[in-house]
Amino acid sequence: MGILPFVAELGLIDHHCHGVLCADSTRPEFESLLLEADAVSPLGGSFFDSALGFAVRRWCAPLLDLPRHASAEEYLERRNSLHIAEVSRTFLMASGIHTFLVDGGFRPDLLLSGTELAGLGGGVAHSIVRLEALAESLRPEVSGAEFLAAVRSELASGAFVGAKSVAAYRIGLGLPGVRPSDADVVLACASWTSGRLADPVVIAWLAWEALDAGLPLQFHVGYGDSDLDLHLCDPSLLTPFLRATASLGVPVLLLHNYPFHRQAGYLAQVFPHVFCDLGLATHGLGHQASRVFAEALEIVPYGKFLFSSDAFALPELYYLGALLFRRALSDFLADGLRMDAFVEEDAHRIARLIASENAARVYKL
Repeated sequence: MGILPFVAELGLIDHHCHGVLCADSTRPEFESLLLEADAVSPLGGSFFDSALGFAVRRWCAPLLDLPRHASAEEYLERRNSLHIAEVSRTFLMASGIHTFLVDGGFRPDLLLSGTELAGLGGGVAHSIVRLEALAESLRPEVSGAEFLAAVRSELASGAFVGAKSVAAYRIGLGLPGVRPSDADVVLACASWTSGRLADPVVIAWLAWEALDAGLPLQFHVGYGDSDLDLHLCDPSLLTPFLRATASLGVPVLLLHNYPFHRQAGYLAQVFPHVFCDLGLATHGLGHQASRVFAEALEIVPYGKFLFSSDAFALPELYYLGALLFRRALSDFLADGLRMDAFVEEDAHRIARLIASENAARVYKL
């Protein structure tokens, strides 16, 4: 099934993404950036032999003037014959994303800034602050009490439209339903002086501080690299925290969620301040995206679901994230129309909500 015309024409707000590479990549580097593994295993074959690898060959190759399903070798040879900025501009412009909410806190040495990214894509960028990266940058410079003040000053600066926590990677999502006291945080800082933050008190405090500052708070959930323990990334573990923060009225956004997308949909339904997406799983699933997208939308109110790509490093991931999102959304809406679940006017409205209007409302864009 093709993309419904009104879905094809939608402008998108990508509410969670990263920059693209500044330089060309070798085949091993390119393949390692396709999936969440650190590198291609000599025991497991090429990452081009995956749903996402086949999607690159099917959908990205024609944008580089290659035939559909061009071989991996042909694709990378053609890609590397072009300037990296030209490749990035081609895929970003084709994505139809007009607003990028950029988490620049991971590997900024490798990537273009949000402003540079948006310039290539013909759109605008807003910054999302990664809480753990912010804390790690401030801690070596200040004492425990000064650290609290420095974090609060940064979060209140107006430089960010939202915040992100990678608690899932550091301690899991079992955040407490009680706000850590300042004294507890100062005490925790005494044993954490610098380096990678993995203290549960400080990480929980950062999440509460972001909400106190009125910043919509994103949590990485589920699917990610081998640095996380997947069973600790079930969003239902956040229930005490969500219950305790509901009265604040500040949005909490659950990112990616696969394979916990049904749990995320439940949380978004029952808590007024919770929203969710399918994130990088959309392009990671390739031709299977429509099936899981429909599962993600089973019980979540349509005003609580957003588009994001979580594209990192490879501009192809922006294009595929948007394209496969449009195809999955079209399939979902076409099925609903065929079953008389809603009328076409409703389908248009649902599409606008998920593509951009929910994000614009949540982040006050």
